[in-house]
Amino acid sequence: MVLRERYLDKLIQLRDKQLIKVVTGVRRCGKSTLLLQFQNYLKKQGVAPEQIIVLNFEDIVNEELLDYHKLYDYVTARLLPDKMTYIFLDEIQAVPEFQKAVDSLFIKDKADVYITGSNAYLLSGELATLLSGRYVEIQMLPLSFGEYFELVGGSRRDAWNAYFQNGGFPYTASIEDAAVRKDYLSGIYNTVLLKDIVARKRISDVALLESVIKFLFDNVGNVVSSKKIADSLTSYGRKTTPVTVENYIEALMESFILYKAGRYDVKGKQHLKSLEKYYLVDIGLRRLLLGNRNVDIGHLLENIVYLELLRRGYKVSIGKVENLEIDFIAESGGDRIYYQVAASVLDPGTFAREIAPLKKVNDYYPRYILSMDEIPMNEDGIKQLNIVDFLLSRTPKQSL
Repeated sequence: MVLRERYLDKLIQLRDKQLIKVVTGVRRCGKSTLLLQFQNYLKKQGVAPEQIIVLNFEDIVNEELLDYHKLYDYVTARLLPDKMTYIFLDEIQAVPEFQKAVDSLFIKDKADVYITGSNAYLLSGELATLLSGRYVEIQMLPLSFGEYFELVGGSRRDAWNAYFQNGGFPYTASIEDAAVRKDYLSGIYNTVLLKDIVARKRISDVALLESVIKFLFDNVGNVVSSKKIADSLTSYGRKTTPVTVENYIEALMESFILYKAGRYDVKGKQHLKSLEKYYLVDIGLRRLLLGNRNVDIGHLLENIVYLELLRRGYKVSIGKVENLEIDFIAESGGDRIYYQVAASVLDPGTFAREIAPLKKVNDYYPRYILSMDEIPMNEDGIKQLNIVDFLLSRTPKQSL
């Protein structure tokens, strides 16, 4: 079991703070394991077992607590009057109107509340209104390559090839049999599809939803729109509308399967409202649905880099500079970094094409080209870095 240090450190920093800690992320990305690691940390710090209450609402043993009144009564009966009690409610969205129980527990003295959920709906609507200003969200992703490499060991090359092929869902790293691994990923996909999207959104045309998913998976890193998707599917005999497609995309984003990167005009200094790109939570799911069909290595590398930038706490946009595009603008705390991502820039024409938009940026923020090449090429203050080296760096600025 790999230590999820980035997320664990956040929980440690937030310990005993008057905030509800909400850990969100796609199913099976490691939320329950993170809570377990934090519970182990608490015990090492001297917290007694009776100070820790753990409930997983995917476990049938807790079925009767799916009533928020019973959940509240169960937990309050176990609160200690003179010591902090740490309350962990895993996959809380399974409890109808759970926000009422969570809010009531939050206001108790010496109660530190942690909840997880696999759907962004967790923090929408009534809960967001009820708990406004009283919670902090920790958005979790599957394993980074650094975490994956730490878990599997061996040679860097072998670990990278496996990660690039199979993705970063934690349990897949321990599955050697390809057929078993495919079944496991299918289980994740089908659970998200049927439980988090179809059932909650009451979608009747599941085949159309899957057509939209496959289109998006097949166009990772490409500019797409709801109209373009609807027109394309209609031309293939799957008649639909942009509004329907937009609703499906929203559901995929709420289930943390899909992430949207908007566009930013570097010279105009404004965010644009069209021509977004979408990236997947894990490239293993793409290979599950599409195999190696139409594999664009550059776009899959983009996907991996995009997720890594999110992990490192950046807000990520696609850059527009005149008529050219910068793959990513990563911003945090007033800092900014520009990134171009390519499979290789050893070809002079490819290098010229990739560096051109970065040369048009006239501010003083760092600019990088990330590729699989081992030979660095620097020009006009723009550095070329190996993608694997970048992914294994501890922070965005180390080794850069």
